[in-house]
Amino acid sequence: MSNIKYDILADDLTKQGHNVDKIRNNLKKQHIETPSWGYGNSGTRFGVFHQEGAARNAAERLEDAATVHKYTGVSPTVALHIPWDQTDDWDSLQQYAADLNIGIGAINPNVFQDQIYKLGSVCNPDSSVRRVAIDHMLECVDIMSITGSQDLSLWFADGTNFPGQGNFRQRKHWMEEALREVFGALNDNQRMLIEYKFFEPGFYHTDLTDWGTAYVMAKKLGDKAQVLIDLGHHPLGINIEFIVAYLIDEDKLGGFHFNCKKFADDDLTVGSINPQELFLIYNELVAAELDPEVETDIAYMIDQSHNLKPKVEASLQSVCNLQTAYAKALIVDRQSLAEAQAAGEIIDAEQILQRAVETDVRPLLEQVRLEMDLDPDPLTAYRKSGYFERISKARVGGESQGWA
Repeated sequence: MSNIKYDILADDLTKQGHNVDKIRNNLKKQHIETPSWGYGNSGTRFGVFHQEGAARNAAERLEDAATVHKYTGVSPTVALHIPWDQTDDWDSLQQYAADLNIGIGAINPNVFQDQIYKLGSVCNPDSSVRRVAIDHMLECVDIMSITGSQDLSLWFADGTNFPGQGNFRQRKHWMEEALREVFGALNDNQRMLIEYKFFEPGFYHTDLTDWGTAYVMAKKLGDKAQVLIDLGHHPLGINIEFIVAYLIDEDKLGGFHFNCKKFADDDLTVGSINPQELFLIYNELVAAELDPEVETDIAYMIDQSHNLKPKVEASLQSVCNLQTAYAKALIVDRQSLAEAQAAGEIIDAEQILQRAVETDVRPLLEQVRLEMDLDPDPLTAYRKSGYFERISKARVGGESQGWA
């Protein structure tokens, strides 16, 4: 049966000079990793909100992640958080993931939750606490080797809340020493992704406060250290797409945590409030991806703790929003854009981007899903599957992982 809306869109894109077959192939190869912690009970600093069917352990988190991949086809890996997903039998967990048709992705150490981290982890004034934090990260490197993970994703809550609380330069030295030791434990197929956050929980200063501080650390360590951009970790008004372009040009953009910064952190659905910004970010990513002179190896991950929305549905929505942003970036008329930029035609350049962002790409995505033997509407297909009803009945009692 012909997809009439897709045929019309494909014809229009072809007239613009696009290779529609290539666009569809790129969309099929999209890889968006979901986080295990997005499927369990979580909350804000004020409390934890419990949901029916929330995953209680690592195996159930894998099941939810596999369900998202089942209906989207582009989420074949799940990021793990240690110790929230800790197990005594990593081989069995890895095999269970394989049985579910997914793999284990980035490993995320937790060096912020334990009571000993009250004054920080690798920047703590107590050397014994710094040692605990470093040893935990080294443990996570070992887990990477067992599971085949390639990315060690690091975020630190280290910072201070009061003037005089810490020596900025000394803390910088401690941070560098810790990262260097952990970096030295990585094998040739592994890399370190360094995340930053401009505030919270350190409101006076944060030790890795922006992309520049993370870049400095990554640059000192070497090629296997790169910067991870979390969309929720920026002041309002910051031009994230510029940061993306700059880090790509420096060969230091290693990964993304997609969410929405309107919440001042990680817990809103990516693209839910400012889809224009998400498109502009993807515009820079695709510009580099299509440039034969640029090499990129970017891990696309979601970092969201769905406190209000149903967890699997929210993950499906997030992945679909990222597919939409990617599709719109792929249909930008790059030759015309380059010509307008070179000629200083500001209005023309902006309108070229607007034409792409205002295009309804749903028929294109529906066609891609049909070609991947998927339902063209992932969310509706999931709701009809009865999965939520099954897990709501099965997941009663037990202990939650994380801060729940």
